[in-house]
Amino acid sequence: MMRQAESRGLGESIIGSTEGRPTIGRRCRNLLERESTAGVVCALPFIIGFVVFLLIPMVLSLYYSFTDYSIVAPPVWVGLRNYVTMFTADALFWQSLGVTVMFACISVPLRLAFALAVAMLLNRPTPLTGFFRVAFYMPSILGGSVAVAVLWRRMFAQDGVINAVLGMFGIQTHFSWLGSPATAIWTLIALSVWQFGSAMLVFLAALKQIPTQLYEASSVDGASPWRQFSSITLPMLTPTIFFNLVMQVISGFLAFTQCYIITQGKPLNSTLFTMVYMYNTAFTYYQAGYASAMAWVMLLVIGAMTGLLFATKRFWVYEGNE
Repeated sequence: MMRQAESRGLGESIIGSTEGRPTIGRRCRNLLERESTAGVVCALPFIIGFVVFLLIPMVLSLYYSFTDYSIVAPPVWVGLRNYVTMFTADALFWQSLGVTVMFACISVPLRLAFALAVAMLLNRPTPLTGFFRVAFYMPSILGGSVAVAVLWRRMFAQDGVINAVLGMFGIQTHFSWLGSPATAIWTLIALSVWQFGSAMLVFLAALKQIPTQLYEASSVDGASPWRQFSSITLPMLTPTIFFNLVMQVISGFLAFTQCYIITQGKPLNSTLFTMVYMYNTAFTYYQAGYASAMAWVMLLVIGAMTGLLFATKRFWVYEGNE
């Protein structure tokens, strides 16, 4: 009897000790129920994609920029030779950089101007406002596709739609828009300006945040529509203009599809964007090391342009707390 009591007491003590201690399953469940764990799990696909498809390639490209790497053979360390060649002996790189800067400096202000003008028109409530918003945003979705680039090339061909429309107005021309260095770059700028939908939506959202009381008070004071735009709308939109400007400048310097599909940098390299020159250097001439060096120089150029915009921000961007 005493042995049974002792064994019973020992068993109860063991059970009691295990009940007081959380099991492995309960620990895992408690860990998964934490908000921090849920956040990590939800962000894990992005983190994996960022590390695998962005961070690791960037580190590898930085290493390859100091090597002679032809993709089909192991890289050979050459130090700063790629950068020295780029800055001192590669006139085509400087030409492509000049074309890219020209493209960005012309297309970005035009795109923002069209986006703001259309956003102000669509800010007025009408029965077809939703339809027009979708219609004007659609080019931003389709504009970067290969199909639209091919269509654009056909439109500006010698026997394309543009010359046919001009002929309808009595202007008989068989001019090759893509074959002339003076006009080829403008076809790419026109395609870029046509893709103003994303900036338009941002402007439209910002316009809806401007208090209507400001316009009502200015109307009572006799302010004209232009005076309202210059004194109310434009200052209140400067933070949004700054955001769109930064994003569109970065996008302009990274333009690739338009040039590669429509002109391939021709004629006479007058439309050769730096990104296309970089692509051709890596995958046509098999100089991936030199192309990696160009990629890092472009990163510094874009960073410098972005830093310049941020440096001028305090002179023209209106902050609400000022």
